[in-house]
Amino acid sequence: MRHARFDTRGSFIRWTEAAGDGPPRVYVHGLGAASSAYHAHIAASPELAGRRSLFVDLPGHGLSDRPADFGYSLEDHAAALAVALDEAGVRGGEIVGHSMGGSVAIVLAYRRPDLVARLIVTEADLDPGPPVTAGGSGIAGYGEAEFVDGGGFARVLERVGPLWSATMRLADPLGLHRSATGLIRGTRPTMRGMLMELPIDRTYLRGALSGELPGHEALVASGVRVVTVPDAGHNVMFDNPGEFIRAVGAAQS
Repeated sequence: MRHARFDTRGSFIRWTEAAGDGPPRVYVHGLGAASSAYHAHIAASPELAGRRSLFVDLPGHGLSDRPADFGYSLEDHAAALAVALDEAGVRGGEIVGHSMGGSVAIVLAYRRPDLVARLIVTEADLDPGPPVTAGGSGIAGYGEAEFVDGGGFARVLERVGPLWSATMRLADPLGLHRSATGLIRGTRPTMRGMLMELPIDRTYLRGALSGELPGHEALVASGVRVVTVPDAGHNVMFDNPGEFIRAVGAAQS
């Protein structure tokens, strides 16, 4: 396990690595998740093995620290991720980000173009204020105190099901709530605007069961490769890992 300090109090962002050749591939998890749990089986596949692979846990999640005075906005997460990649010596990496992690990856590529040569984002939030769900928006529907100390966290864990709750219960409730509200708030320019402006190779993966992707045609017109993965919903890497692996492999070729 490796780590890097991402704030003035000495809090650590942590990641694990698999050695390999070629441009590093960096996996970034979604809200309430952890990178190795969602992506280790993908990186270990014969089609993708052999590349240096980093599994980074964002602040407040998984193995990383959870400072109470951290903002946990998308920009804050992207800045902490940049610290990890700087420490790891990553330049021109390939970032594979899921859900909120995809949004963070877009902000990272926009702010630190030296770190990112290719983006593969899966079911990433591109606009502020997404529809209310039991996950991201459901968390942000609580006030901070109610979520952290008033039972909101426990109620969300009951609703999200065993897969998501397995990693969400490891997240810091305060960091989780602030991350969710930051995701709802979005960025300026929006994540969609950043993604469309980036001059690098970009792939957006969408599960077919998630329905139509808003702004699909505009994304394609801006040069984003949009790939719909059959028989998959939001968690494409679990629902259809074979097609997910093929899509990631195709994006690198």
